[in-house]
Amino acid sequence: MYVGIDVAKASLQVCVLTSPVQQQPFSNTKAGWQALDRYLSQWDDVWVALEATGTYGDGLTHYLFEAHYRVSVVNPARIKAYGKSQMKRHKTDAIDAHLIADFCRTQQPILWQPMSAEAEELRELVRHLNDLKQSRQREKNRLEAKPKSRIVVKQIEQLIGYLDKQIEQATENIRRHINQHSHLKSQSDLLTSIPGIGFQTSAQVLAQLGDLTRFTDVRQVVAMVGLDPTLRQSGSSMNYTVGIARMGHASLRAALYMPAIVAARYNPLLKVFAERMVNRGLKPLQVIVAVMRKLLHLAYGVIKNQRPFD
Repeated sequence: MYVGIDVAKASLQVCVLTSPVQQQPFSNTKAGWQALDRYLSQWDDVWVALEATGTYGDGLTHYLFEAHYRVSVVNPARIKAYGKSQMKRHKTDAIDAHLIADFCRTQQPILWQPMSAEAEELRELVRHLNDLKQSRQREKNRLEAKPKSRIVVKQIEQLIGYLDKQIEQATENIRRHINQHSHLKSQSDLLTSIPGIGFQTSAQVLAQLGDLTRFTDVRQVVAMVGLDPTLRQSGSSMNYTVGIARMGHASLRAALYMPAIVAARYNPLLKVFAERMVNRGLKPLQVIVAVMRKLLHLAYGVIKNQRPFD
């Protein structure tokens, strides 16, 4: 029995693909999850799908998994693309829940597996660090707009100083957490053996992707980050690359940007690779994206084989 859940901060819209289709709202609270469990228990072999909506669906996902339901957490971009393929023009919570359930029925997405407790903690720490950096950048943008009020300028500068200290503390918390757990420490050491990947980038990779050994193919990793190339063909025109899928972790793509620039200069393998891309006529940004993709290949390789970069 396929079930789609549209998750909001305070509510859940549930669609069950019975005949006829059943729609039912629940609160996004522990009491609401328990009521949902009782509701779904009337069917056997239930498969629940929901979109990856940040922290709003995390508690529900863990609850359903522990209640022994099949659970899939799907990238919202995939659901959106599926809706376009079904020519869905209207958008309501009920329509979205039905679309998610139908996506689960036809596409059979991979089943969700929980991360270890230390990996979950790392993810929260890294998310907090990313939020702090975004807040600092927002305040820097305000300062660059040159407010006329001296009082406003002073308070913005004070806030930026405070955020700098918070970022420094958050970074140290991440470093301490990784060093305290041998599995995370060994994976971080393997990743940082790759020229271009430093400690902070390794933390982003481990937090966003979890244990890379769970992937059976490096293409799954590339697709999850959203760095897989997209092709377009029209009539008799040639196939050509138009960009990347952008269906994965935007924050991880951002985290790989500067390491790719460094790797293109100092990583012996990727320097040759980047030069070859330039000689083929790729634009600078295309070369950087190609190097970002290759960094993921190397990251997957060292983790999968448990050997440092050579």
